[in-house]
Amino acid sequence: MTDIKIEDTWKEVLKNEFSQPYFDGLAMFLKQEKANKKIIYPKGSEIFNAYYQTPYPNVRVVILGQDPYHGEGQAHGLAFSVNDGVALPPSLKNIYKEIQDDLGIEPPKSGNLTRWAKQGVFLLNTCLTVEKDKAFSHKDKGWEKFTDATIKALNEKKEPVVFILWGKPAQSKEKFITNPHHLVLKAAHPSPLSANNGFFGCKHFSKTNQFLVQQGLTPIEW
Repeated sequence: MTDIKIEDTWKEVLKNEFSQPYFDGLAMFLKQEKANKKIIYPKGSEIFNAYYQTPYPNVRVVILGQDPYHGEGQAHGLAFSVNDGVALPPSLKNIYKEIQDDLGIEPPKSGNLTRWAKQGVFLLNTCLTVEKDKAFSHKDKGWEKFTDATIKALNEKKEPVVFILWGKPAQSKEKFITNPHHLVLKAAHPSPLSANNGFFGCKHFSKTNQFLVQQGLTPIEW
């Protein structure tokens, strides 16, 4: 499947993946789900939104989530983000709370994190699609291999990158981050189920900016 619609720099970096059997199987699975009238999030044009909003050369920070929000109107292809006008999901509320505690920044009303993506924050989920109202429904269908390849490609970057891994699915990819000039930050997932187990107080936002400044790079406006 070489006609995949993905941003050009990423298409070049990941070109070997699109001809792999797992990727064909993944495409077939998604087609079958739609043929069976399943509702899939995000919509097709936004599945690779993270890649479009943050081209490969621009990535300075990676925030790795799990799978997309599975409620109607929520997912738009950026991990933890929702479109303007959509109520803040609990995980994002907790992210904003940590930013406020860490940096003293008043949380915005919008949960649209495109403004982060445009600054080089790559908002990636380990799975890029999900069935409506069924969390982890597209687990082990092939997306994990694709996002493994994505992390491996980012590990190859000569410029330092901050990898922020929240929760076990995200932390399972730490083994692909081997270049010593990158920074890896780990904490519990910001979900209400786990945020009190080490997400709150992790100070990943100030630590990220401190590292970027040390590398002579512009800090993120969180």
